[in-house]
Amino acid sequence: MTLSFWRYAHVALALFSSAFLILASVTGIILAVDTVQEKTLPYKAASFDRITLGETLPILKKKYPEITELSIDYNKFVTVQAIDEDGNDINAYIDPKTGKTLGIPAKKSEFIQWITSLHRSLFLHETGRFFVGVISFCLILIAISGFVLVLKRQRGIRNFFSKVIKEYFAQYYHVVLGRLALIPILIIALSGTYLSLERFHFFMGDEKIKPLKTVLSAEAKKTSIFKNTLLSDVKKVEFPFTDDPEEYYIIELKDREVEVNQVNGTVVSEKRSPVTLQLSALSLDLHTGRIHALWATILALACINILFFIYSGFAITLKRRSSRIKNKFKANESSIILLVGSENGSTFRFANAILQQLIDQGHKAFITELNRFSVYPKAEHIIVFSSTHGLGDAPSNGTQFKSLLHKQPQQQKINFSVVGFGSESYPDFCGFAVETDQLLETRNWAERFLELQTVNDKSAVEFVNWVKLWSEKTGIPLATTPSLYNHVPKGLQKLMVLDKTAISETEHTFILTLRANIRAKFSSGDLLAVYPANDSRERLYSIGNHFGNIQLVVKLHSHGLGSGFLHNLETGNTFKARIINNKAFHFPSKAPGVALISNGTGIAPFLGMIEQNKKKTETHLYCGFRMETETVSGYKKFSDDMIQKQKLTSFHLALSREAEHIYVMDLIKRDAAFFVDLLQQGGVIMICGSLAMQKDVEAMLNELCLVNSIKNLYDYKKNGQLLTDCY
Repeated sequence: MTLSFWRYAHVALALFSSAFLILASVTGIILAVDTVQEKTLPYKAASFDRITLGETLPILKKKYPEITELSIDYNKFVTVQAIDEDGNDINAYIDPKTGKTLGIPAKKSEFIQWITSLHRSLFLHETGRFFVGVISFCLILIAISGFVLVLKRQRGIRNFFSKVIKEYFAQYYHVVLGRLALIPILIIALSGTYLSLERFHFFMGDEKIKPLKTVLSAEAKKTSIFKNTLLSDVKKVEFPFTDDPEEYYIIELKDREVEVNQVNGTVVSEKRSPVTLQLSALSLDLHTGRIHALWATILALACINILFFIYSGFAITLKRRSSRIKNKFKANESSIILLVGSENGSTFRFANAILQQLIDQGHKAFITELNRFSVYPKAEHIIVFSSTHGLGDAPSNGTQFKSLLHKQPQQQKINFSVVGFGSESYPDFCGFAVETDQLLETRNWAERFLELQTVNDKSAVEFVNWVKLWSEKTGIPLATTPSLYNHVPKGLQKLMVLDKTAISETEHTFILTLRANIRAKFSSGDLLAVYPANDSRERLYSIGNHFGNIQLVVKLHSHGLGSGFLHNLETGNTFKARIINNKAFHFPSKAPGVALISNGTGIAPFLGMIEQNKKKTETHLYCGFRMETETVSGYKKFSDDMIQKQKLTSFHLALSREAEHIYVMDLIKRDAAFFVDLLQQGGVIMICGSLAMQKDVEAMLNELCLVNSIKNLYDYKKNGQLLTDCY
């Protein structure tokens, strides 16, 4: 069956039963908690599982001369019903080894009774029980269809528990938790369905449910059942009314009922319980969790997961629906056709961004799914944007593309270009895009326009590489700014401006200090994503942690979108932004020494790292600026203060527009021996600033490695000794 069938079945069943499942899950959690609480009551005897009837019955008969019944419930609490010397009824939990009263059985609270009734029948009696049975069966189908979807995603049972790439919260945990909760949920659903069917006598008529008499062996007639029967195997014992040998014990075990001679303990008759009743008892045990507190806890967690699956499932569905196709032009009149293969809709974001620009440029463009591939009489370009599902398979809306490609040959030559989206964490990176590219190349009507381009983890930067190539070759101008293709995330954090330094004719750099939410966690070296125009355009700034506040160093550019927005903020103003964990550029926790190299605004994270250097790791700061300014003087004062506090070992400043014309490169060349020794000793070099500076510094360091006959700089990079965050 196709992937789309299983997905539609999964979603349709969930939509149909979601309200009932929410109700059943919430009440199930409450009942599971009540079951666990029952297990904590002090009414279970020590060593209960080793006590036999032969030990208990004489003690109870002596303690309670007029005992009528002994019963053991699912909590392994032993209850006796008897009459005391004063003629009063006794109904109590007792210790089967001593006969001592442990407590008085109490009815379930009205609240729990109310919850139980709601859970079982929705207060609709038999009609409600029927509905609950249907919903339980739907849950079986939901679990099975979900299992199949995961199998298809992971490409087989052998990869069922392989790593799942996190695309977004709802998708990731829907799969991960679904795998873990699959078996408990199936048990809940199967047992619930069976109990409903058994309630309506689905398996057999009433006349067939009667216990079946069995023929006893000669040995069974001679052996005392009391000695060999554990209390844990007994459900109920009815005592004989008199001492007459013709009066028997009636003992109800888990799988049969026996009549026992009260004198010698031999079995007089035996009636086996039907298999259906045994299955019913097992289903009830599994469904309620009453057999063990641990199992009840697992059931409660499974119910919590069901609630989460309803939320995450709807979130996934809504995300896909948000990517629905909207076309201005028809397929048969369009010159540029965009074909999209996407599992969760994220690839449509990139394709729609291109579509809108093409239409704005006056081109007739049409977008559709791969599974809707057809003949395009006026097409000049076909662009395929496709993700890969699972381990190299087609996404759900691209499974029919291969056959359609054969059935729908184009009547004219058409240029084609393929862009693959995937994750390098998977072994078959962009596997379906590679296959699609090769298939198109075999069509006699298809002419290659560009080589296959791949995009890892929805990187807008990598996508722009294809945009530039296609735009240059066609002459159609398209935006090449990565931030235009980034998705503006929801749930941004509110930040408040605490302080902002002034700029002047000679000083175009300002320092901005921001207060984040008290729950916000960040470190120096993390990134702050700012959305100045409240659209998809994103500006990233490396941040420092300044006494628990965010500190950035920003250079004001003429007509700069990000810098202009930040500069216009005043103390007390608030705005929303996103803190991005940049763990790859955090100050090393274990290093014999660290060299920090920056130019311009790249000094921002280093100021925070030095300030937070509580271990007093040997740290050397190399930074370059154009000229001496008030801000640079502030850095010098800060460095002197940190050196006194032993948080900074040395400070080296290069000013390229002053009389000496010194660059950061000159400082590194001057201290060549220090950098060589630092790398050899396992120290770390961190670079933050412009890409041009990074390129020059790395070239210089690589030259030092070659001259001094030590490892290649690439080896030190792999070892985590060269960390960069440049722009």
